[in-house]
Amino acid sequence: MDEPLQALPPAFQQAFEAMGLASGPLRGRPLTGGVSSDIWAVEAGAQTYCAKRALPKLRVAADWRAPIERNLYEARYMAVAQSAAPGCVPALHGQHAALGVLVMGWLDPATHPLWKQQLHEGRAAVPTAAAVGDTLGRIHAHAAARPELAAQFDTDAIFFDIRLEPYLLATAERHPDLADVLRGLVAQTQAHKRSLVHGDVSPKNILVSPSGRPVLLDAECAWWGDPAFDLSFCLNHLLLKCLWTPTAREGFGRCFDALVAAYLPRVDWESPIALESRAAALLPGLLLARVDGKSPVEYLSTEAQREPVRRCARRLLQAQRGRWPDGASSPLAAVRAAWFDELSR
Repeated sequence: MDEPLQALPPAFQQAFEAMGLASGPLRGRPLTGGVSSDIWAVEAGAQTYCAKRALPKLRVAADWRAPIERNLYEARYMAVAQSAAPGCVPALHGQHAALGVLVMGWLDPATHPLWKQQLHEGRAAVPTAAAVGDTLGRIHAHAAARPELAAQFDTDAIFFDIRLEPYLLATAERHPDLADVLRGLVAQTQAHKRSLVHGDVSPKNILVSPSGRPVLLDAECAWWGDPAFDLSFCLNHLLLKCLWTPTAREGFGRCFDALVAAYLPRVDWESPIALESRAAALLPGLLLARVDGKSPVEYLSTEAQREPVRRCARRLLQAQRGRWPDGASSPLAAVRAAWFDELSR
């Protein structure tokens, strides 16, 4: 962090003071990369924090809005996740509901690199992917065993506004011939409320700790819903990275397998094959959404990159009207096989 320190925006200053965290003058630096929040590294005396404030309108080309109270649920998610898998989220220092400001411990990028950057560099570490799968499974199993937590995450409207509509329903408008399938995936996801869902398990939201364990960030979409969404959402990014860093494709495939293999044994709240089947059905919808929904991935910037995604996703979504492709050992393996078949053409 070499940029000069600045005065904090008023909402951050007020929140720190109200939470008793303003030990001395507050100065900070805005951080880049977030589309849904203003994020700052804040220095308060000898202590450094990471603070974020949810935005009512996300920084994307489409008109995409969401309520700012969503980081109240992020704070609640962090508390549950910390109980399930200690160290899997940053330290939580406070959340100011009225101002929409969340304050966490600062994790130095020098010791906690971003998984997305590692993947872009071609560092397809199977142990990291397995640790992500294991951590997700532990959080889902912990929460599923505590159904009373559901009352803390009554966020159906937020999850719809920030995930289901901009991803699946917006994509249905671009692909009207697949609208019935995509709307069916929305209904499927809404119908299986089994555990606590992070909602944005992307490599851009995962730090790799010195021990190799993941640290999950940005649980603004936290929702009591279908845990298959988290599994599918993360696997989707491993597939898309094959087009960003083609030299690491085989490694990304191994990461895909390792994440699934570590996650599924943790599924004890329902049949693992039932959850896997939902995740596999959702995955091509999310693939297509990341090129034709409201939040396209920034690194697939040409039609030459986007067209393989469309071809593979459309074939898989069309197959859901009939049956999955033959020759795969499991539903997710079928999606993986179809993806790598498309890349080999």
